[in-house]
Amino acid sequence: MRMRPTLSWTPGEDLPPGTTDLRPVADALSAGGVLVLSGAGLSTESGIPDYRGEGGSLSRHTPMTYQDFTASAQARRRYWARSHLGWRTFGRALPNAGHRAVAAFGRHGLLSGVITQNVDGLHQASGSEGVVELHGGLDRVVCLSCGTYSPRRELARRLQEANEGFQPVAAGVNPDGDADLTDEQVGGFRVVPCANCGGVLKPDVVFFGEAVPPPRVEHCRELVRDAASLLVLGSSLTVMSGLRFVRQAVQAGKPVLIVNRDPTRGDQHALTRVALPLGAALTTVAGRLGIPVDGRTATS
Repeated sequence: MRMRPTLSWTPGEDLPPGTTDLRPVADALSAGGVLVLSGAGLSTESGIPDYRGEGGSLSRHTPMTYQDFTASAQARRRYWARSHLGWRTFGRALPNAGHRAVAAFGRHGLLSGVITQNVDGLHQASGSEGVVELHGGLDRVVCLSCGTYSPRRELARRLQEANEGFQPVAAGVNPDGDADLTDEQVGGFRVVPCANCGGVLKPDVVFFGEAVPPPRVEHCRELVRDAASLLVLGSSLTVMSGLRFVRQAVQAGKPVLIVNRDPTRGDQHALTRVALPLGAALTTVAGRLGIPVDGRTATS
């Protein structure tokens, strides 16, 4: 789950319009020292839906909050039933052209770092190194009692053994890996405890209503301070957890560039917003810079 407090925000008419001109993005990457900040829009081409883009799941899905998860055994049962089913979709997802282009930029020394708001691990799967997972990762779980971390695949195996025959059909899967199931479909799903102490297990992600760990935030702020520019990919910047880094960059006089098909909360701060699909846009930029993607030289 990629879980922070939601904010009420509607793109205003005074925001600068998007463009299809990729030259500023190519110029920034050519100069090097680019810090990437990615959001859910980068993973939609891998089959993982967005929250706020066209057809975004917030219109039909209320994500689990930290307060509900920790206070209610029934809420945890509902979460783990839905997440157990949704995890299969995440497990099948593969990096798309956008992830592969970011990895290629990194291999060629053009990036100073990558911060992602996503919990899907697709940056790492594409070969990017040193990725900061701002909101954690769905590939691991943590015990709220003893603090033990364990692989999600181990929990998936235990949940499967405890719930043989659990095969409901979900209405959809959300960016946090939470499948849309009714209370009737959840039924008597059995939640398993921590294998170490019997405590409550939670995905190692930041829920809505939960704060990003301060040391992680400070690390990201250091990356912004060290970067020459900030490139935002596929994030609406609706929540402050990502927007604060845009504001920090602007205050430091560093250019901010955004590639996102829809308007974002950071458009007013950006040098440009390119309104193009992420995979095609970043592959085109790689081609203009003569950078191979997946062993091939992309073409513009």
